[in-house]
Amino acid sequence: MSKKTHQQQLAARKAKRQAERESERRRQRRNLGITVTAVAAVVVVLVGVFVVFGVGGDDKPAASAPAPAENKPASIPTAMAAAPKRATPLASEVNCTYKKSAEPAAKKVDPPADGKTKASGTSKVSLNTSIGDLQLTLDSALAPCTVKNFLSLVGQKYFDNTKCHRLTVGEGLQVLQCGDPSGTGSGGPGYSFADEVYPTLKYGRGILAMANSGANTNGSQFFIVYGDASGLTPQYTAFGTIDEPSVKLIDKVAEAGVTPQNGPQDGTPIIPVDIKSATAAA
Repeated sequence: MSKKTHQQQLAARKAKRQAERESERRRQRRNLGITVTAVAAVVVVLVGVFVVFGVGGDDKPAASAPAPAENKPASIPTAMAAAPKRATPLASEVNCTYKKSAEPAAKKVDPPADGKTKASGTSKVSLNTSIGDLQLTLDSALAPCTVKNFLSLVGQKYFDNTKCHRLTVGEGLQVLQCGDPSGTGSGGPGYSFADEVYPTLKYGRGILAMANSGANTNGSQFFIVYGDASGLTPQYTAFGTIDEPSVKLIDKVAEAGVTPQNGPQDGTPIIPVDIKSATAAA
C-alpha cells in the first residue's frame, strides 16, 4: 500500500468518526421534544499576526480577544414578550381528560378529575427557589386543562424539593426546564393530557409552556422562556407568563452557563435552580 493511499484511508476513517459523533449529538438534542432547527453558524477564526517595529524594542503582540464560551448565551433579549392570546376564544367550558401513561410516576401523585373546566380567569403561583421567588401567572383562557393540572400538582406538593434539570443557552432556544422530580428529564406524573395549542402561538421572553415528548404527551414538565425562542414551533402548550423580576433571576443563571449534556449549549445549569416549594395564591 502506498503512503498516499494509507493517508487517504486514515482521512476517510476520521471523517466517518466525526460524522457518527455529530449524528449522535443531534439525536441526543431531542430531550423531551423541545427542539430547534439548527442554523449553521460560521465562525471565522482570525490567526493573530504581529510585526515588531524597530530593533531591540519592547513591542509585544496584541492579545487576541477571547472567543465566547460555547456553554453560555452570546446574548439574551431584554424585551419581555407580549402575553399569549388566542385569536379565537375557547368556549366558556372545555372537557379535560387525564389518561394514565405507560411510564410510572416519578413521584406519587393523583391526576386531576376528568370533566368540564372553566376556560377563563388567571391564577397566581409562586415558586420558592434557590435563586429567589419566581412569580407565575397562569391563564385558563389559554389552556384550561393545563392550568387545572398545574394547580393540582402544586396543591399536592409535586414540585416541592425538585430541581430544574435543563437549561439551553443557544440562539433560537433559551429556556429553563423544570417539573421532573427524578431530575433526569424523563420523569413525569404517570399520566398525560392533550395539547392546547393554536397556529398563531408564539414564544418569547417571559412565556411559560409545557415540555412534551410528542403530540398530546403533556405531564408535569414545563419550561420558562427567558430569552430567544425563535426556533420553537407552536407545538408546546403555553399556559401563562412569569414576571420580569423573576426572568432577570434566570438571566443570572443563564449567564453562568451550562454543564453540557446534549451539546455545548444544552445541559444542566451551573448555578442550580432548586424548587423548594410551589404555592398557589388563595
